[in-house]
Amino acid sequence: MALDDFALEELGLAPRWVSKGALAVPRQAAEAVVETVAVEEPPPVVDREPVLLQPAAPGNDVATLDWDALAHRVASCERCRLCEKRTNTVFGVGDRNADWMLIGEAPGENEDRQGEPFVGQAGKLLDNMLRALSLARGQNVYIANVIKCRPPGNRNPEPDEVARCEPYLQRQVALVKPKIIVALGRFAAQSLLRSEGSIASLRGRVHEYEGVPVIVTYHPAYLLRSLHDKSKAWADLCLARDTWRAAGGGEK
Repeated sequence: MALDDFALEELGLAPRWVSKGALAVPRQAAEAVVETVAVEEPPPVVDREPVLLQPAAPGNDVATLDWDALAHRVASCERCRLCEKRTNTVFGVGDRNADWMLIGEAPGENEDRQGEPFVGQAGKLLDNMLRALSLARGQNVYIANVIKCRPPGNRNPEPDEVARCEPYLQRQVALVKPKIIVALGRFAAQSLLRSEGSIASLRGRVHEYEGVPVIVTYHPAYLLRSLHDKSKAWADLCLARDTWRAAGGGEK
């Protein structure tokens, strides 16, 4: 079985996604895709305004911390007001020597409760997306968020909150040394790339964060409600796979 066919089968899309060229999928096939993991109706996706990263606060020593010290610093962080209502910080999870790093926006209610990124229905779909690439959570993959604490009511993080949290993500990237970063969703992409561009304008090309190639794609929660964009997400994953291979993927 060809790799792309296997990937589509893992995503539960093989019966309806028919390859056209290397990456394209016919519109009628994408529109007919059936949910791979739909147990309950996910909450509506709220359109978000861009939040651009600002310079980190002075006097920051985060860049010198090892994994244990960094995890402890995040767990006890009080650098912004998000600490006041959190249940747990969401540090990150996975292989700390991974080639692949996936970065989302901020913890939601389930993540705040469990202390792990991408749980629930969106997390299950993300796991299927990884499986389509012959990857798995914790195996050559590290998952983190731009923000480590849940904004109350899942509101947009404020620019100062993003700025004060960025050194943690920068240090995680420096420690993991990934060969590829996948930005999941518009907010994560805009924050990492310091851009106000739409997903449409940022997809389909290679960007860079802290010297690492970045590919932009849709957030899994969005894909749960927008089946017609799953074919585009698969094209993004294929671009990420090709970029990873070009960067020496598999040699780490």
